[in-house]
Amino acid sequence: MNRDDELVTTADAAKITTLAISTLEGMRVRGEGPPFLKIGRRVAYSRGDLLAFALRDRRKSTSDPGAVHSGEGA
Repeated sequence: MNRDDELVTTADAAKITTLAISTLEGMRVRGEGPPFLKIGRRVAYSRGDLLAFALRDRRKSTSDPGAVHSGEGA
């Protein structure tokens, strides 16, 4: 298994993304956060999806507006 394919818990995802667990939970409800899997009643994230989610807002400077995501911004 590739490390990017490794599944992690919401608590681990929070550490990886530096977001609060409650922030990830709210993002899941609104469909705004990283992709996740439901395995029974459990939620899991792949490390690769978390990295892709974090990097989508990468900027080159503080004045760089970054990418506008579908359904967000103007």
